[in-house]
Amino acid sequence: MTRMVEIDIWRILMNRNRLVGGIAIVAALLFWACDSNSKDQPQDAVKSATSSEYNEKYNFTTKLMDGTEIKLSDYSGKVVIVDLWDTWCPPCRMEIPHFIELYSQYKDAGFVMLGLAFGQEGIPAVAAFIQEYGINYINGLVNEDVIAKLGQPQGIPTTYVFDQNGDIYKKYVGYREKSVFEADIRALLNL
Repeated sequence: MTRMVEIDIWRILMNRNRLVGGIAIVAALLFWACDSNSKDQPQDAVKSATSSEYNEKYNFTTKLMDGTEIKLSDYSGKVVIVDLWDTWCPPCRMEIPHFIELYSQYKDAGFVMLGLAFGQEGIPAVAAFIQEYGINYINGLVNEDVIAKLGQPQGIPTTYVFDQNGDIYKKYVGYREKSVFEADIRALLNL
């Protein structure tokens, strides 16, 4: 009888451990998907030779929130940060005030901030979010062309810093402090 009780208790504990382990794995995957504290180093792209021609490799087309169609090359000659985000993502929300400040500070120096939302909660929710957060920079939606040109993000936010020729200067997955983006902007604008 004692042996039977020990085995049953052991089975209960093993099932409980599997459940806790399974929950831990699911939680880890959810955190990884949003990647709020990614410590990965930025992925520096290999820079092409200096040229006055805009790099067509990343030249995606998308629609802004007002329906206007734009291309990345519309901002040729400017430093452009493209932030892939969504309304439900906590690290995305944490970066938005940084981007608002950076756009206000550097827009007249040749800097463009472009937010592209996945819009999983729908376009009206994205538009309301932009208004609620007082987002002052250009915003549109991620579409198939954005994914085709930039690749499927490993998590969000995913942020690309483009130089004046349309080459990727740096790519970040996960939350970054304002100082990281500001250093990139200042380096590319020679400030």
